[in-house]
Amino acid sequence: MQAFDHPLESAHAPQFFLMRGVLRPNFEVPARAAALRGGLKALGITAEAPALPERAALERVHAPDYLDWLRDGPAEWATIPGAGPEIVSNIHPSPEMLAQGARPSTRAVGKAGWYTADTACPVGAGTWQAAQAAGGCALAAAGVAAKGGTAYALCRPPGHHAYAARAGGHCYVNNAALAAQALRDAGAARVAVLDIDSHHGNGTQGIFWTRPDVLTVSIHADPDAYYPWFVGHAAETGAGDGAGFNLNLPQAMGTGDVAWLEAVAAGIARIRAFGAEALVVSLGFDASEDEPLAALRVTEDGFARASAAIAALGLPTAIIQEGGYNVDVIGGLLARFLGEWRG
Repeated sequence: MQAFDHPLESAHAPQFFLMRGVLRPNFEVPARAAALRGGLKALGITAEAPALPERAALERVHAPDYLDWLRDGPAEWATIPGAGPEIVSNIHPSPEMLAQGARPSTRAVGKAGWYTADTACPVGAGTWQAAQAAGGCALAAAGVAAKGGTAYALCRPPGHHAYAARAGGHCYVNNAALAAQALRDAGAARVAVLDIDSHHGNGTQGIFWTRPDVLTVSIHADPDAYYPWFVGHAAETGAGDGAGFNLNLPQAMGTGDVAWLEAVAAGIARIRAFGAEALVVSLGFDASEDEPLAALRVTEDGFARASAAIAALGLPTAIIQEGGYNVDVIGGLLARFLGEWRG
């Protein structure tokens, strides 16, 4: 199996993280990539460094002004007297503001609130470089899938919480959406995204919400009790031409292998019924029983069984790394998942 990884991921080393009103060390650190590389090494897989994506490829799923902000925002932020080392907003436009004609600000603090969904996506001097590199890995994996193969993209930072014009939840460029769009552009009439991260893939859902050509399926912990809190419910099925092409399978907190694998099977059945010609897997290991938050309780065997079931679809596939924050276990989980896929 081909794999892609880019050294620029380490340019993004976020510090700020607010959890339950307490400042804590950020979980999304370069050590994650090092651990995942260990998993690849255990399988004898040497990852390739892809080219950085062309701006046009990023604009297939992201708004130009948002990409400009990711690139230029840190320099503008640094001109604010007393500003911290990372962009973190203290205000976001509320539904009431948006309903009354809210518009982007021309100032750095206002832009930070407009282009981020939460405080879990601090933007530093190296974030844009790393996000581009992650996008390049996803596009390279999609390129392999477009030729009928399967490839793994070690994307860091992850991407499935990033909307078309808004960062959130450690995510800046939506790597899975880039891969899905690239597969569509390469000729796949129908592409499915299967997200097995423990958090709902809200950004991916948002990007394809009104489209019937990309089916989005997300298996995640109940958002009534877990990030992203407000979306990810079973009743969300798409809108307009995309009505019926989004499937959310939220799981009760603490769900383990049996129910989780049943949800994976339900997602696979929907993908078969959709007639997908290519697949994107948003692979998150934060569903593991060994994760810091442990919202779900999936074992190593559970991930291996999920891998075998998904691989049995027989589709060209781009496997895109999302979450997974216990650096002591994620390398082993990746080796088991990809090893099972290869058979």
